[in-house]
Amino acid sequence: MAEIINLRMARKARARAADKAEAATNRAQHGRTKAEKSATQAEIARIERTLDGARRED
Repeated sequence: MAEIINLRMARKARARAADKAEAATNRAQHGRTKAEKSATQAEIARIERTLDGARRED
């Protein structure tokens, strides 16, 4: 026989899990120091310069 579950509690648990995952993403994205943000931005700029330098002209 199937287990009886309370749908309201299951829905709230699913919402809590989704909120927890979103919070973890936000912490990783916004919880960085200014030096870490600038280092990441410089790395992205370096990669873009390298890619643009390797691009072929048509």
